[in-house]
Amino acid sequence: MSPSIDRTALVFAAMVFGAVPAQADDLSLARKVELLIEAYPETLRGSEDGSILFRDDGPPLPIDDGKAKNHAQKLASGDIEDSLSQIYPPGPCETRPKVNFDPGRIRSEALMKRLYGGSALAVEASLVEIDWFASKLPVTKRQGVARALEKVRDELKTAPELKAFLAPLAGTFNWRKVAGASNLSVHSFGAAIDLNTRYADYWIWAGGKPGRVQRRDNKFPMTIVDAFERNGFIWGGRWYHYDTMHFEYRPELLAIARAAGASACRQTFPSENSVSRGR
Repeated sequence: MSPSIDRTALVFAAMVFGAVPAQADDLSLARKVELLIEAYPETLRGSEDGSILFRDDGPPLPIDDGKAKNHAQKLASGDIEDSLSQIYPPGPCETRPKVNFDPGRIRSEALMKRLYGGSALAVEASLVEIDWFASKLPVTKRQGVARALEKVRDELKTAPELKAFLAPLAGTFNWRKVAGASNLSVHSFGAAIDLNTRYADYWIWAGGKPGRVQRRDNKFPMTIVDAFERNGFIWGGRWYHYDTMHFEYRPELLAIARAAGASACRQTFPSENSVSRGR
């Protein structure tokens, strides 16, 4: 039996029996883009000639700007390809990410504006209030964010011992830049939530510097993380530059993780995902 057949048999067995997940770097960029489009059917309608197409027939958005970037440059001005370049590892287990492994922290601001609104006023027009443990939270209804957050709430309210972690909140909608950066926070789009700061650990508060961060101390139960992830939110505690109170709606990254077989519990994801084979 040839080596290639051996590998095929291994992947087949992994997919059927769950013993070893498919390697994350086997996913092509084209497949990732397909999953991105499927995650936002309200706004995205397809891709063509290296660009994302929109249902409002607005100008297509290039997937790849053609610029080589280091990690800091991706964070500051990432394109769609950059935002999909690291595989997020979901699951009810903690992870210890390698240096600069920040899946989801890299974003395409141009895409976020097309998904949620290009100004504070535009985003505010789509905000709704949801009940959250005796509070009213302003979140966007676009892309199903409000519904997804209500599902998280409904799961977690059955465990009253978790309420102390869930309220009071540090915030949801706030049109602002990421701390110490020039790009907009996902809070600007009403698609992120920060839980109780009393239990939070944040790399800047801990005295970290970019690329040189103290080991984090997570106090949030993984039950909470798991509920958010199963409903389309990623957790800032998965990042090397961690923010353990932070969750943001990024269903495309959870869909890509499922397709890639990435798991926080199996620790089978790479620190960087290579997409060169799919380009």
